[in-house]
Amino acid sequence: MYGFFLDKHTLVCDGQSLEAIAREVGTPCYVYSAPAIRARYQELDAAFAGHPHAIHYALKANSTLAVVRLLRELGAHADANSGGEIDVALRAGFAPGEIVFTGVGKTAAEIERAVGMGDVGLKAINAESFGEMDRIDQIARRLGTKARVAVRINPDIDALSHPGISTGRKTNKFGVAIEDARAMCREMARRDGLHVVGLHVHVGSQITKLEPLRRAAEALVQLAAELEGDGVSIEHLDVGGGLGISYDGGDVPTAAEYAAAVLPAIKASGRSLVLEPGRVIVGPAGVLLTRVVDMKPQPGGKAFVIADAGMTELMRPALYGAYHAIQAVTPRAGATSTVDVVGPVCETTDTLGADRALTPVEVGDLLAVRDAGAYGSVMGSNYNRRPFPPEVLVEKDGWRIIRRRQTIDDLLQTELA
Repeated sequence: MYGFFLDKHTLVCDGQSLEAIAREVGTPCYVYSAPAIRARYQELDAAFAGHPHAIHYALKANSTLAVVRLLRELGAHADANSGGEIDVALRAGFAPGEIVFTGVGKTAAEIERAVGMGDVGLKAINAESFGEMDRIDQIARRLGTKARVAVRINPDIDALSHPGISTGRKTNKFGVAIEDARAMCREMARRDGLHVVGLHVHVGSQITKLEPLRRAAEALVQLAAELEGDGVSIEHLDVGGGLGISYDGGDVPTAAEYAAAVLPAIKASGRSLVLEPGRVIVGPAGVLLTRVVDMKPQPGGKAFVIADAGMTELMRPALYGAYHAIQAVTPRAGATSTVDVVGPVCETTDTLGADRALTPVEVGDLLAVRDAGAYGSVMGSNYNRRPFPPEVLVEKDGWRIIRRRQTIDDLLQTELA
């Protein structure tokens, strides 16, 4: 067994005591299971083993350097959504040719950095618009090189997930309308500074129904075939990421089911496959540990359980109304009651979980917010001048701090008095 499980009435991570970790590093803190990350990556990789593919881990899910290095050691490549994420990928040991650069608003400086990255360059810059295509071409010609580019298409497919993380509808800001993508690819193929290598689609995040992913793959294959008829040859098809995880215990597609949905069309095309998973690999491999600092009754008998972690550590509940299971690390005996678990930040939306059934808790008790390995620490903020929490990586034989707790001196070091 790996990851987080109850052992002798207390929650542990790969055999390591979460109570002991919290006592040593303090709370709030993030704890990640390295064995869980390995197992989830390997399961996904094995599901696509029957076809040439590259798993480009999406750094936007969790870009803590030790986590990114762990994925690289497993054989992953990288998907970066900013110049900063490209820098993290390079520091983690990825070669430029193992990085795809996505993002809806790439600055001129980011494009210049991406285009000018050695003789080989990035695996692909996923171009989002005709204007971005022009800017990439101009910069590449000025630098005397050819940029490897792919076109991100917007297929107007509903991901059937939360509207705030759906990216494949025509009303979303992402990609080029599919009816315009063919003309854009033909134009790119004529540009001296561009080398068209791929097509890219990403219709959303936390997708739990496979039909949108199957349709998106088929749209790529159809467009690639049309471009072949135009004399534009495509090397790879990038189906993005977005496969969801079970936050509430409900059923979600397995890696094998995901592969069965997208591989038939990709295989028939004869082109290699690029995947950009993030959440599905690291999400269930992390928890946010937080101490109860106060208890406050509400009208009607329900209580506020006030924790030392909040929206500055885990933004998703406040931003999307996202659900994360919450449990006591060492549960007390007694009947459960319905409570609101809230944070210390000066905002009403600073709620980790509303109407939760918890066993009795007292001030000082340790809680675990589950499935926080993705879109947790990366979305943190210093609002209320709250320092970023430490992060811990657990192995079966021990654990280590991979990011220390931020200090007030860290917060102020860039400010000019």
